[in-house]
Amino acid sequence: MVAPQEQPASRAILEEFHESPPPTADERVRQLFHHWREIHPAGGGLPGRQHVDPTAMPRSLLPFVWLCDVQRAPLRFRYRLLGTEQVRVLGRDHTGRWIDDVFPAFLGSAAYAQYVAAAERGVAGYRRGDTLIILPKDYRSMERLLLPLARDGKTVDMLLAISVFHKAGWE
Repeated sequence: MVAPQEQPASRAILEEFHESPPPTADERVRQLFHHWREIHPAGGGLPGRQHVDPTAMPRSLLPFVWLCDVQRAPLRFRYRLLGTEQVRVLGRDHTGRWIDDVFPAFLGSAAYAQYVAAAERGVAGYRRGDTLIILPKDYRSMERLLLPLARDGKTVDMLLAISVFHKAGWE
């Protein structure tokens, strides 16, 4: 098994939004976003992990979904749970590991800025483009959606996410 390595992204779309991912986003990305909107508490604020019920999600999403803990002071992100498709494509289960330990160039990447925006401002973040890592398979592009979760409705303490990897020639 070849360990994932980082590579510069030559083309990528990074977006923040409150209403909906781009209409061109993969259907699985759109489904998770709409599910996240549906679990928002009636009184307002962000949903928390306590609102996320995997049995209420479309079953087809589960292999692609992952969770990431948000640690503050210093701000860091740790994989809490990785779906089976994420593990398969990455070639390893990184559950419990810090993202910046798994991918050392993460802190200087545009992806990191999107994680920070999700954690600090509670905004959803979408990325589509070349992979930031060299994968041990023939996947060359990806889509990722980051969705903030906050146990108290305000302070983001976890990110709900989905990554969909596409083989070369996709689009």
